[in-house]
Amino acid sequence: MPWQAEVEGRRHASRGGARKRAAGAGARHRLVFVDRLVATLIHLRHDLPHSVLGLLFGVDRSTVTRAIAEIRTLLAERGCAVPDRPGLRLRTLADVFAYAQAEGVELRLDATEIQVRRPPAGRGGRRAFVSGKKKQNTMKATVIADWRGRTLWTDTLRPGRMHDATAARNEGIAVCFQHFPDVEVLLDDGYLGLSRDHRGQAITPPRKPRPGALPGRVQQWERDRHEHSSDRITVEHALADHKRWKQLTRWTHRRDRLPDTYRAIASLVSDRNINI
Repeated sequence: MPWQAEVEGRRHASRGGARKRAAGAGARHRLVFVDRLVATLIHLRHDLPHSVLGLLFGVDRSTVTRAIAEIRTLLAERGCAVPDRPGLRLRTLADVFAYAQAEGVELRLDATEIQVRRPPAGRGGRRAFVSGKKKQNTMKATVIADWRGRTLWTDTLRPGRMHDATAARNEGIAVCFQHFPDVEVLLDDGYLGLSRDHRGQAITPPRKPRPGALPGRVQQWERDRHEHSSDRITVEHALADHKRWKQLTRWTHRRDRLPDTYRAIASLVSDRNINI
């Protein structure tokens, strides 16, 4: 499995060479796989401390920490479920665009910010996490949903200071627009740059008429803007589904663990919403 290969790679690097004991040696798991999975789900949903979970399952805190680290990575690598396509998972942005073009699905894309702990004073890159919008230390997640609000993909997260459109470009959305010309994505005003670069594919709200425009033109703009907002609101519902998990209301743990946590939760939410 890819996860096992990654673990063995880290162990090989920490040892500085090949293992010196036969495979299977060392401490055994005191939690079976189902218990490890349940402990991880409880932690993701309610953010219970590892020590409390250890009491619930009758094991040491370190055993729970090890189990959550393993299962969280597995859940993050699953990708998002696809409606009416059992067994198919979307893991990359290219997967989502290929699916949308093949099935004729109009996508909705938006970003959300999660408050994180402030980096220590004197550490390089400290300002990168200060969001200009929220005036807090945050990390930004870009999410794609379909017309029913079902999560199809989320990125690896970026520092909160990064602009929404820049985060999408860094994930390779321009290349996806080029290779999948029939895909349309509904966006908000924060993605006007993408709309200018990819007309007819990156669709943002209509621009407000200039002062002095005819009343009929203003009324038409209001109707068009309302219709666009109504079509795009489903991605907001998808983001709200993610924020119902307590760990995403405010992240108080190490920042490097947030990307895997967000992708794991997005994967679980997509499984739950697949039949909507």
